[in-house]
Amino acid sequence: MGWIYAFCLLVIAVLATIIWSVLDRRRKNYVTLHKWLRLFLRFALASVLFGYGFFKVIPLQMTYPSLVRLVEPFGHFSPMAVLFWSIGTSRPYEIFTGLAEVLGGILLIVPRTTALGALVCLAVTTEVFILNVTYNVIVKLFSFHLVLLALFLLAPELQRMFGFFFLDHATGPSTQPPLFRSARANRIALLMQVLFGLFLIGMNLRTDIHTWYTLGGGRPKPSLYGIWDVEQMTIDGQTRLPLLTDYDRWRRVLFDYTTSTSFQRMDDTFVGFGSSINDKDRTLSLTKAGSQNWKASFVFDRAEQDRLSLDGTMDGHKIHMQLKLFDRNKLELVSNKFHWITDF
Repeated sequence: MGWIYAFCLLVIAVLATIIWSVLDRRRKNYVTLHKWLRLFLRFALASVLFGYGFFKVIPLQMTYPSLVRLVEPFGHFSPMAVLFWSIGTSRPYEIFTGLAEVLGGILLIVPRTTALGALVCLAVTTEVFILNVTYNVIVKLFSFHLVLLALFLLAPELQRMFGFFFLDHATGPSTQPPLFRSARANRIALLMQVLFGLFLIGMNLRTDIHTWYTLGGGRPKPSLYGIWDVEQMTIDGQTRLPLLTDYDRWRRVLFDYTTSTSFQRMDDTFVGFGSSINDKDRTLSLTKAGSQNWKASFVFDRAEQDRLSLDGTMDGHKIHMQLKLFDRNKLELVSNKFHWITDF
């Protein structure tokens, strides 16, 4: 639908251009309209880059692999998941790419640095577009539009840049006209642009910092946080039911978030539940999305730091589980830190 929508807009734009060109064929140029369109597109592109850039500087777009992703078989990942979780594993790289996007946005705010900003934006948006295409990320068309916006802003300067970089010619100042005729009006316009740019920066930073401490890496973790291997499990007093059910032989229980808990089956598939942990009463309550009648409640006992037992009912079945905490540091992805020299 997105592609059809964009195609319809393209058809409308072509028809409107033809009709407009015929009706207004005596006009020699659209200098005034162009400079205001250019102003709008500068901030349109900058606002998008600030949104994505700060979402990487405060590493939220590609988060560090969750506990579920750490134990999920690699072959179950989609190409998009491979890209996101691999970048999330390297926070410095994600922050670096976010800083590049933010830099491009900042340079677009000031008219005199727009050409350099468009170059930076062209580099980062092209990289994003190629990654989206090659890893089958869902925003291919949108990222391609960002490349076109950067090219549009860069187009008036291409002749000067080509002469400077390829013909070794001296280059003069930009020929882009100012917004207004008076110097005072242009100074006020510059001040307003800078203030609006600072507003965009502050708004994105405020939102992302709040998100970091509520949903991101700085979020509170449940008291039972960790990957718990199921060592023993009985259902209605039996170790295995005659017929396979959703509750037949859980492999792992993963406590990663305060409001949700994931269970891994023996076939490596996962099922998630809404959860609430009451540490005072030592109870665990589970809910299933879309099913108001389904419920599960357990009493837990953590006799040792790495030992946990769950006793209760799940959808009318009596469940008992003995769990052992898995040491995350045994995973190569977690334990292998940065070294200047890597021994093979």
